[in-house]
Amino acid sequence: NHKSKALQKKRLSHDQVRLLEANFDAGRKLDTERKFSLARELGVPPRQIAVWYQNKRARWKNQSLELDYGALQLRLEAAVADKKELEKEVESLRSELRRAHEALYGFRSEYAATATAGAPPTAAVALVGSSLSSGGSSSMNDDVSENWANGETGGLQFEELYACLMLGASKGRN
Repeated sequence: NHKSKALQKKRLSHDQVRLLEANFDAGRKLDTERKFSLARELGVPPRQIAVWYQNKRARWKNQSLELDYGALQLRLEAAVADKKELEKEVESLRSELRRAHEALYGFRSEYAATATAGAPPTAAVALVGSSLSSGGSSSMNDDVSENWANGETGGLQFEELYACLMLGASKGRN
């Protein structure tokens, strides 16, 4: 009885495995009719065919999971790299905003100090002018400088100056 089981459960040859692989590629599920047909054709017990299919499905599923994991890993690495780039950009923008706020605060301080004397705050004009000329619209720069030169300080509000400063800074980035 032991000998007959050993003979029945022999190792599959390369040709037999190739035929089973081709059948597996055609369909991953093994129906009863196909199992008996393959068993007759290969000269092995139907149970051995069923076990081979079961093992092959498990290996195929593991391979599929490994491929999916690899693809997900690549997507994760790309997302992490994108996140780092965005964090750098956010920090750069925050730094730029801090500088703009400091410039505006300095302008307001100088404006308050010189407003009673009637003289334009020259450092603030130079600061706004340099910010705008470093990449901003030259016509806007001319408008701001012309208003200061003509002594028309009443029409130019802090918000307008801040907007000019920010617009000039954003154009310098692009």
